[in-house]
Amino acid sequence: MKTLKLLLSITLFSTLLSSCYTEVLVEDPIIDEPGISLAELLDSYELWYVNINETTGNGEVPFLQRAFTVSFRNGTLYANNNISGIGNNGNGYGIDVGAYGTDFTFVDINHDIDGYYPLRVDQLGINRIRLVDTSTNTSYYLTGYQRSNFDYDFVFYDNIHYFLQEFTAWKKVYTSQAGMLNAFDEENFLTFLSGGNDDTFLSSRDTVDTPIANLVYDYEGIYTIYDVENDPYLKVLTLDYDYLDNEYFELSVIDDGTIQLFHPDSGTTYEFEGRGYIQYLRSSSDGSFAKSKQTDKKRKKIKNKVFNKDDFKK
Repeated sequence: MKTLKLLLSITLFSTLLSSCYTEVLVEDPIIDEPGISLAELLDSYELWYVNINETTGNGEVPFLQRAFTVSFRNGTLYANNNISGIGNNGNGYGIDVGAYGTDFTFVDINHDIDGYYPLRVDQLGINRIRLVDTSTNTSYYLTGYQRSNFDYDFVFYDNIHYFLQEFTAWKKVYTSQAGMLNAFDEENFLTFLSGGNDDTFLSSRDTVDTPIANLVYDYEGIYTIYDVENDPYLKVLTLDYDYLDNEYFELSVIDDGTIQLFHPDSGTTYEFEGRGYIQYLRSSSDGSFAKSKQTDKKRKKIKNKVFNKDDFKK
């Protein structure tokens, strides 16, 4: 009987403990990885993609605002600042833009143009980090990849409006025989300006043998690029001409310096080649660094507009 009473007492005590226990889950987004240094963490992925649309805070770290990817390789900071040539420039790393060192939880960056930036590094996942500029409380979110599994094509097409801005001008080099005559046949050069609202284009009817430096632009207007539903590698470009109304084109890329514009209204296909490649933060002949002559490109938070093919004017 005593044994039975003892067992009943233990069971009752356990039940009371269980009824008083409440499980509390505390979500901590920062992962503390024992046994790995900050330098090893940054070096563990060959490319860190800058998720610009996730940026928080009112400040700005210029070289992160400019970059599509950054890489931390043995004390040298690399960046892919251009869409044209991404995946090929610097064996995929981009160009050398500065130096870095690590200090506990900070990466200290000396950028060749933008200067010194100590950034706190928070690890949020196995391949995800946050770089925090503590002076402005601005955070950038980066995802790590190896070059072998990084989708350069997706980044290219997802940021194609920057690709159009990476040439001083686009020269028309081909007009198909198929298609009806239309006013756009006379437009021989296009320029897409960086800076501002990233929506300004210029067009010129100068003859195709005109040097880029001598172009006279006849028109300045607004352009928009839309995603095409269910086709990540096709875009729609609209050029807002006051005298032509909006002109719609299916935009596709032939190579890093050539685009194709198909004009559904007339059935005409055009090809334009880029002239005057602009490499952001390029090395000059004396070994120093210089910015582009145009307004320096910086990425902005955007929400891609989606275009349904059925929306084309008939």
